[in-house]
Amino acid sequence: MAWQRRAASIGAFRELSGYDHPTDPIGSEPVTGAPDLRAAWREARAALGPAGGPDVRGMPDGMLAHLRDTYPIETAWASRWTGGELRRARAGAWDARLAALRVTAEASAAGRHARRDEAERHQYLAASYHALYQAYQEREGALAAAMADRAAWELATRAQRQLAIAADAELRRRHPDQHHLPLRSAEPGTRDQHYEPAPSAPDDISRAGELTGQLTAQRREFARQYAERTRQLLPASTSVHAGASPAFPAWTGEARDAILQPPKPQIEPSPRILERVARHDLDLEAAD
Repeated sequence: MAWQRRAASIGAFRELSGYDHPTDPIGSEPVTGAPDLRAAWREARAALGPAGGPDVRGMPDGMLAHLRDTYPIETAWASRWTGGELRRARAGAWDARLAALRVTAEASAAGRHARRDEAERHQYLAASYHALYQAYQEREGALAAAMADRAAWELATRAQRQLAIAADAELRRRHPDQHHLPLRSAEPGTRDQHYEPAPSAPDDISRAGELTGQLTAQRREFARQYAERTRQLLPASTSVHAGASPAFPAWTGEARDAILQPPKPQIEPSPRILERVARHDLDLEAAD
């Protein structure tokens, strides 16, 4: 079976090298020793495969450090996360719509009872709440577009960020006695940690137009950087494929299953099925 062949390769390297770590199957590539030892390590690494991400175990320390340093670069051009503001804008639009419906009904009731001043006051409030609702809708659209840009950034940089994280983990595994600063994101702003109630008065969104303008400028800048990144190509001399290839290809590796697979469960047929099969066999024998 496939898992038996993979386990045999790993076991052969451990027996040949005397490597007996209880949790790390093969460790780092041997830097000294016979060529057959390094060949056995490479065969074991191919059999082990990455658990669910890029395999960086065979890279030198300098390459790992370089890949690790790409993490702040990849996070620096991220679109600002506006999920909390989008949630509050939607809640504010909902509240403004309900308030407009309520005061409109109250204005109608006051008009039916000939309370003219009260009806005019409620009509004025209804117009204000309707304008508030429209402003919240405009703000919601701009924030939703910003969140769509955020999703596009996460998809475009997922492979490189995973590679940087894997390189950082490999460096820490190789050199546990060295001090490595934690990976820090350079994303603009931080995610909101609290829920703030949505505003309910027109004055509370007086800066809605300013925010919309800022988000529009942010989207333009993000679109430029995104287009620049997707247009970057590597020449054929530096690419493993013929012709130019994307400088930041998407990682398409699939997660590998565990080497040791449990046996498949046996499904026992029901007695009724067994009875029908036996009856069918008897009918065939009688026909013969």
